[in-house]
Amino acid sequence: MLQPMRDDRSARRVTLAQVATRAGVSLSTVSKVLNGRPDVSAPTRVKVEELLEAHGYRRSSSSVPEAPLIEIVFHELDSAWSMELIRGMQNVAKTAGVSVVLTETGTRHSPGAEWVEGVLRRRPLGVVLVFSTLPDELKKKLWSRAIPFVIIDPAGDPEPDVPSVGSANWAGGLAATRHLLDLGHRAIAVVTGPEDMLCSLARLDGFRSAMAMAGAEVDSRLVRFGDFHVQAGYDHAMELLRLQERPTAVFAGSDLQALGVLEAARVLGVQVPEDLSVVGYDDIPLAQWSSPALTTVHQPLVEMAEEAARMLLRLRSAYQSGGDRPDARLGQADTRIEFATRLVVRNSTAVVKSAAEPIGP
Repeated sequence: MLQPMRDDRSARRVTLAQVATRAGVSLSTVSKVLNGRPDVSAPTRVKVEELLEAHGYRRSSSSVPEAPLIEIVFHELDSAWSMELIRGMQNVAKTAGVSVVLTETGTRHSPGAEWVEGVLRRRPLGVVLVFSTLPDELKKKLWSRAIPFVIIDPAGDPEPDVPSVGSANWAGGLAATRHLLDLGHRAIAVVTGPEDMLCSLARLDGFRSAMAMAGAEVDSRLVRFGDFHVQAGYDHAMELLRLQERPTAVFAGSDLQALGVLEAARVLGVQVPEDLSVVGYDDIPLAQWSSPALTTVHQPLVEMAEEAARMLLRLRSAYQSGGDRPDARLGQADTRIEFATRLVVRNSTAVVKSAAEPIGP
């Protein structure tokens, strides 16, 4: 009986023929599972995957030809935020002489389960994922096929075994709110992102910390959770600006939401920045062309994507050198990068004028 391996050296001695014997299938079937082929029944695929994992199988990166491309995976591609990340990836890929392929799948938390079979067939040099995490099952499949991956992680709290690039979300929220406080605002609303995303909560925590340090009370009615898109900013702002005691400023957790806030203010006849100051987050190119030009927190999206691509290529080289998982050997300093954020002041914020009057229904 084939016994589970005890260390990486013995794990590398496990042959596919042994796995096939234990699973009661042909060697070609095991090969199909390894390469993500669809013509294998679900029960057989599960059995083979479990055996590969149990026996610590790690395929040599040189055993199968790779496509000269790196893959970037989003849960949605319809935003300027995504375009900035793609531009950064392309900058590094062009220099390295490889191409970039785009995939849209899953939810904002993780890619769809079907995606991994496709990437096993494509055999890219590596994968950059724009998600908050990666399920253990998908990580193990990528590791076993020697396909390196990096997460562009806006949450700033990655799992220890996940190579990632992020930014200082708490500091960004703090800087945005301090700017408004310095202008005399105290009735400050915040429209952050989804409640189940750490980056949303980190920006909100930065807001709360700045308010607490200034001795300003946080009105729970002025704290809203959106989805980082324009419509959410618009909808929440329409409600906030109709309150009996409406806010004099809004910190939006993304530039897209801030654009929605500006549109709601326009519809309701609220002048920005005379009657309402607005701060966004991300500093996408569109922010400087809004009317008025948007004060925002600069998140270096292009640089984050460039570093993710460079990290991926370093991991690729480490895989090619052989041995156990290179992301485990490289260490935290090589596989976790966090970029600073900074405030960019434009024309959408101003000194508070007076207590804001309510807007009619």
